[in-house]
Amino acid sequence: MDYHHAIEAAGIIGLGMVLYSYLIRWFEAAPPRWRRWRGPAIGAAFGVVTVVLMISRIYVGHDRWVDARAVPIALVTLVEGVEAGAVTAAIAVAYRIWLGGSGAPAGALGIVATAGVAAAVRRWAQRDGRVGKRHVVALVAGVWAITGASFLVLGARGASMFGPLWLDFLTLCLIGIGAGAVLFGDIVNSRAAEKARREAAQLRAVASLARAAAHEINNPLTAVLGGLALVNRTVQPDSNAARWIAGATTGAEQIRDIVKHMNRITQIEEVESAGPLPPMLDIRKSGDGG
Repeated sequence: MDYHHAIEAAGIIGLGMVLYSYLIRWFEAAPPRWRRWRGPAIGAAFGVVTVVLMISRIYVGHDRWVDARAVPIALVTLVEGVEAGAVTAAIAVAYRIWLGGSGAPAGALGIVATAGVAAAVRRWAQRDGRVGKRHVVALVAGVWAITGASFLVLGARGASMFGPLWLDFLTLCLIGIGAGAVLFGDIVNSRAAEKARREAAQLRAVASLARAAAHEINNPLTAVLGGLALVNRTVQPDSNAARWIAGATTGAEQIRDIVKHMNRITQIEEVESAGPLPPMLDIRKSGDGG
């Protein structure tokens, strides 16, 4: 194997990782209407990475070449989901068909099957709660098996082509998918930890402000309720003044209830924006644990 070519492929995948890191950061800070495009955008980015890897093949000797197209397809499907993986695979399939040749149908099917296996492993990992070593090993084995099958469907010619290359493809899958899964995991975990720290700081700020506001509201509110109770004793029960006092007392009690929720904020729940109004804090849900 030409290690210069291997390093070049590793560098392309590394650049894809850097791009992925910037993309998820951008989409996390983007308005909600843009966030739904995260999967297709990341899929398109890794589709380009896949095509570049298909162009930048690795020489393994005796006029034989391999490429690492399966690595980004498997990784983006495993980490980002079926939508991103489907976009990546579609771009790779389009390029492979455009290249033509007798092996184009088998190559396209291999790309689709790689995304399918990665999607199945992702569902398995989701049931287990995280992506572990056994999921990565299963993905490596599945992708390598699909690569072999895409040669074998061509018959004796495909078998003769895959025979000298099986170890090179296995090495690519082991190193590319194994190391890539670790790097992807580090990016996702670091972003999740950063998001958790940011949300915790936001919650502390909101809760502190709410408690301070509740304290400032509660003091005059107590005086208002006490004054209404005293005035209510001096009026006739069925008079207009009594009805006004009852309405004012009801409104003040509602304010007291809101103050209680402000003192019990344990999470941030927002009311969806309506028209030109920005999203607002839902005090009741935030103060009742959702």
